Amino acid sequence: MNPAYATVDHTFTVPLDHRAPDGPTLQIFAREVADPARAGEELPWLLYLQGGPGGKSPRPSAGAPGWLPHALKTHRVLLLDQRGTGRSSPVTARSAAAFDTPDRLADHLAHFRADAIVADAELIRREICGDTPWETLGQSYGGFLTLTYLSQAPEGLRACYVTGGLPGLAATADDVYARTYPRVRDRVRDFYARYPHDASRLRRIADLLAAGDVRLPDGDRLTPRRLRTLGLVLGMGDGFERLHWLLDESLDVDGELTDTFLHQVMSLTGFADNPLFAVLQESLYGQGHGPTGWAAARALADFPEFTEDADPFLLTGEMMYPWMFREIRGLRPFADAADLLAARSDWPPLYDPRRLAANEVPVAAVVYHDDMYVDAGLSLRTAREVGALRVWVTNEWEHDGLAASGGRVLARLREMAAGRA
Repeated sequence: MNPAYATVDHTFTVPLDHRAPDGPTLQIFAREVADPARAGEELPWLLYLQGGPGGKSPRPSAGAPGWLPHALKTHRVLLLDQRGTGRSSPVTARSAAAFDTPDRLADHLAHFRADAIVADAELIRREICGDTPWETLGQSYGGFLTLTYLSQAPEGLRACYVTGGLPGLAATADDVYARTYPRVRDRVRDFYARYPHDASRLRRIADLLAAGDVRLPDGDRLTPRRLRTLGLVLGMGDGFERLHWLLDESLDVDGELTDTFLHQVMSLTGFADNPLFAVLQESLYGQGHGPTGWAAARALADFPEFTEDADPFLLTGEMMYPWMFREIRGLRPFADAADLLAARSDWPPLYDPRRLAANEVPVAAVVYHDDMYVDAGLSLRTAREVGALRVWVTNEWEHDGLAASGGRVLARLREMAAGRA
């Protein structure tokens, strides 16, 4: 039987700081994937830019990710582990603990934003494609990377596809979280409308945690505010069901929390395999507007319905808080450095509005009308500000529509970029 995919692993050496090419380096991993029947052909390249920040590229298996079989009909795909993720000089709690001062760790982490990832991609493109431009597919944060790419090196791009990831070009972290809390509130209320019993169950669990010292398998204390971070899953197509079935096995016949529940909560809220997601979540909005200053935590005060003793008990979403870096085992080595990043005010700009307005690279983007993570209003404003960009708005899928649609989303975007849809 033939394998589903023909793959080749690549490793590239890049500077930690592209402005200092003779300084420390990183090893960047990427996996080339082709249809076995076409592996020997000269095919155009499609670079996949994973969401996150801090997410490694998907590992291909038969039929997965759902968009890959469609892409391989015409392209050779490069699955890039962005710097600090997967096999690309991964940033972990252990590697963070090796830094002798928080300042040095913070300075190191400042080199893992979109501008550095794009510079890595261009170095890789020149090595494997020469002067030939390639196409990109950016999911979620991958769309943020795409607009940085179009701002910094549009000559490297032939066409770009963006799924649920058009950022507000001038939006600050404060702008983002002022819009995020209402969307998360509405999503949690929708979840309770579908599963009314889960509202009382979550309130009961939160009261148990407030009244006692409940420990997760790794020794961390499970508190009501950590419980609330389970709401992060609700923006995906299967998020309601994932949370519902987790809660379905949360309490035993004596009303005590089950080992199954505690283990799953530890995994879902621990950030052990992607600490950069938490560490850089607000830094990706830094563009010289001043410090991000723990924007999600500050914005929380404007939404009293999110107080921990409120009923219903509202979950939170893609928000990071200072307490997480003191209370979650996998994030503790980053705590002081995360404070320094939140106080940093010299972030360079990631987007060039003038260059984007004059853009001639075909860009096709899908905006998910009910996206919990990326604000549709900001996305549509950006769509009007970028040249050669065509946008499709839909509520047929949630944020994970690229994977969930089995290639249909990608197929339509390619038709749009080609001017056929």
